[in-house]
Amino acid sequence: MVDVPNRPEYQSELFKQGLAVRREVLGGDYVDASLARANDFNAVFQQMTTEIAWGLCWARPGLDRKTRSMINLTMLSALNRGAELRLHLKAALTNGVSRDEIKEILMQVGAYCGIPAALESFKIATEVLAEYDEAQKKKG
Repeated sequence: MVDVPNRPEYQSELFKQGLAVRREVLGGDYVDASLARANDFNAVFQQMTTEIAWGLCWARPGLDRKTRSMINLTMLSALNRGAELRLHLKAALTNGVSRDEIKEILMQVGAYCGIPAALESFKIATEVLAEYDEAQKKKG
């Protein structure tokens, strides 16, 4: 973990709480790089993302992280948000979502949101799972 850039946007307790969850789910390297790239124009967006999505939502006790990941995969697939889907597929694996569960989520997307949305999501998931497998091979 690197030090958080000293920006006024990054000082609230809610930001710090959200940052801890965000790092655990998405990985410290990814999150720290996002914060480090922020500038005077877009640091407020990092604040919003960290406080609202991660501090107010992901840190709540009402759903476990696995369930939240499953919901995110569904929403991101339905919205055709490929870059975010890629990121949250990795997070879902971290949060214990199985390949079979990912497959079933994407099938549900196909039934309710359309074949094109599911097709794109299956393509992305196939790539992410292959990358994940390759990284696991390198680890051990």
